[in-house]
Amino acid sequence: MNALRCGLVLAALTIILGAFGAHALRDTLAASGHTEHWKTAVAYQFMAVPGLLLLGFVRAPRWIAWFLALGAAFFSGSLYWLSLGGPGWLGPLTPLGGVLLIVGYIALACTARRDPETMG
Repeated sequence: MNALRCGLVLAALTIILGAFGAHALRDTLAASGHTEHWKTAVAYQFMAVPGLLLLGFVRAPRWIAWFLALGAAFFSGSLYWLSLGGPGWLGPLTPLGGVLLIVGYIALACTARRDPETMG
């Protein structure tokens, strides 16, 4: 996985989905009471971006990028679907995505602490 490219694409998608929710889906989300869920999904999706961008410039295990990308996809993706009336079985993906994001950032921190030379 190219972490830098993934981070940049994820950043662009975050802006697109944030604008889509604020404008095109405003009435739909307000009627269903899911406006805050959509906003949370956008915020957490963006939380993966700095880690992915950093991984694009440093030598670190590739799996860290997968944890951040999948964490954003599971956490935010499940909230997007649930906000739009998706099936309830998607609910457990939200905390799983949060755990993946946390593990990804902790792994990045451990890599930085273990070998400062690999961090730039």
